Amino acid sequence: MLGIVNTEEALQQASDKILDLVEISPGIEFPVCKILDFSRYRYDAKKKQQESRKKQKKVLLKEIKFKVNIGQNDFDVKTKKIIYFLKNKDKVKASLWFKGREIIHSSRGHELFQKIIKSVGPNAKIESEPKIEGKQITMILSPNIS
Repeated sequence: MLGIVNTEEALQQASDKILDLVEISPGIEFPVCKILDFSRYRYDAKKKQQESRKKQKKVLLKEIKFKVNIGQNDFDVKTKKIIYFLKNKDKVKASLWFKGREIIHSSRGHELFQKIIKSVGPNAKIESEPKIEGKQITMILSPNIS
């Protein structure tokens, strides 16, 4: 702690010690500076950034596929899996693929998605409503953070 020193004197002290004068917090009346090895400072900052990146959890998009004529037990197993993914803070894409002429009964697909929404309940919020894309209906659920 050297206190308030003018710039030329601070630069002279840094060059005497064969170090760098680094401005830590600019934009104030008296900017805060440190005398240190700048390459070592950058190295430490990079290491801290890598460590913080390691600790971050990536949000994954999991997909669960349904069929129009799904049995009740299969439906229950898949909705439990959706709830499991949502509790692990992953997004879930629920998709329903129509085979052949099943597309004629697209209302049954929408009924199935309403049933999924009801069974998942307060664990999820709907990120994208069920929509038909060709021969497929998709919906994205995200974890309800509350």
